[in-house]
Amino acid sequence: MQPQTTLYFVHDPMCSWCYAFRPVWTQIEQQLPAGIRVQYVLGGLAPDSDQPMPPETRAYIQDQWHKIIEQVPGTLFNFEFWEKCQPRRSTYPACRAVLLARQHGREVEIAMIHAIQDAYYRQARNPSDDATLRELARQIGLDPEAFARALNAETTQQALLEDIRFARSIGGDSFPSLFLQQNGAIRSIPHHYTDAAEVLRTIKAGLAE
Repeated sequence: MQPQTTLYFVHDPMCSWCYAFRPVWTQIEQQLPAGIRVQYVLGGLAPDSDQPMPPETRAYIQDQWHKIIEQVPGTLFNFEFWEKCQPRRSTYPACRAVLLARQHGREVEIAMIHAIQDAYYRQARNPSDDATLRELARQIGLDPEAFARALNAETTQQALLEDIRFARSIGGDSFPSLFLQQNGAIRSIPHHYTDAAEVLRTIKAGLAE
């Protein structure tokens, strides 16, 4: 195995299937063969919007939550979100929050992803709102004032667009997606929502080829 081997994890912090994948993905990261570098890539599910989410979109996403509960046992959702919050189809703010956390290291990046997921799916808080993201930044130990200034800065948005362009260039147009880069070639790695061992076997088989 060459040292340049990279496993790309394409995701969006407000993607419900990425949230469902979280326990298995954590196991995969912990059990990867030595020498594989993991790189998180933001896929950007929905651009900035201040418009309320249309009723059909609200119904579709709630239906996805119910499907996840059936297919990925143990996944928790707080459906009070749909009553307590004003949903918007807008995940770019949460993606930019993850980018700002990334500047402080992998552990902080992951902490922000988890904080966004927990706020959205378990605490019925809206990560499309800057105020929520600012509070989450404070919660994980970032300077909330500096975070708020950078959240909607043009440089932050451009960094997000670069992540999205790279995700699309390797085939990451659905989330979550995994891609293994080895010796200059990139291949898609099928993911499994309840079986980390199956994904790890596929990765190891790819390394052996």
